[in-house]
Amino acid sequence: MNPRQVAEYMFDQDYFSQWMNIKLIEVKENYCLLEMPIKKDMINGLKTVHGGVTFAFADSALAFSSNNTGDAAVALNCIINFTKAGKEGDVFRAESILVNDTRKTAVYDIKITNQNQELIAKFVGTVYKIGKKVTEL
Repeated sequence: MNPRQVAEYMFDQDYFSQWMNIKLIEVKENYCLLEMPIKKDMINGLKTVHGGVTFAFADSALAFSSNNTGDAAVALNCIINFTKAGKEGDVFRAESILVNDTRKTAVYDIKITNQNQELIAKFVGTVYKIGKKVTEL
């Protein structure tokens, strides 16, 4: 399978990403660009996007970029910095780029922006390569 097919295979089984209405915009080896509309049930008590939603969106980008070669990887460590509050009706984009790759781990930079290209959050995720194929899980 090519990277897009692997990401689609994973997405078909990822009911949480489906609930978030994530769309796979672009998928290349160790890279992805996702889009997600912000809906009312993603808003917190301060009328902004719940931080857990933003984190989960970045985590999905990490998953679709770090597994799309077909070799399974799981999150080992993730750090997020929130830079701007999102609002209902926004459209978020997450771009995940591989920045370091070793035999057992890899590090990805993920940038989340809104429809105005404003930075919403910066996420760095480290994955551990578990030694299995995505299709074996």
